[in-house]
Amino acid sequence: MKRYRSILSCILALLISFVVGCGSPEVVEPPTYTSTQIEQIQKYSSEIIGLRDRMTSELSTYIQQRQWVEVDNFIHGPMGSALLTMNYLTRNLLPDDQPQARQLSREIFEYLVDVDKAASKGNQAEAVSSYRKALDNLDTFLDRVSQALPTESPA
Repeated sequence: MKRYRSILSCILALLISFVVGCGSPEVVEPPTYTSTQIEQIQKYSSEIIGLRDRMTSELSTYIQQRQWVEVDNFIHGPMGSALLTMNYLTRNLLPDDQPQARQLSREIFEYLVDVDKAASKGNQAEAVSSYRKALDNLDTFLDRVSQALPTESPA
């Protein structure tokens, strides 16, 4: 009787090992964007692109012409809303893409603060330098967002 129990235990152990070993692992699909997220990202991206265009036309002119009050107004007005829009856009990105986008938007904010400080001192060279860095980071942000989106919209 003990011999049969031992043999039966071994057969059950082999059977369980076989069943578990042959079972396929659960397939986990990578996270993807929903159509709503894509719409939101495209909406926010177009707003940021519009503000970027204003930045290159208006803010650079204000800095070149040393119109420091206008520089201050532009940074606290339209560029303040651009940073807010960038934060909204970042929240709609996939979790893996969010940290880099958040870091870029933080750097853009810091460079704009530097432009504002330079404007308050009347330092054109420092304002131009910080402006260019902010613009470069903004372009990088927009490139990263466009790379993160799928090439085709889900149907």
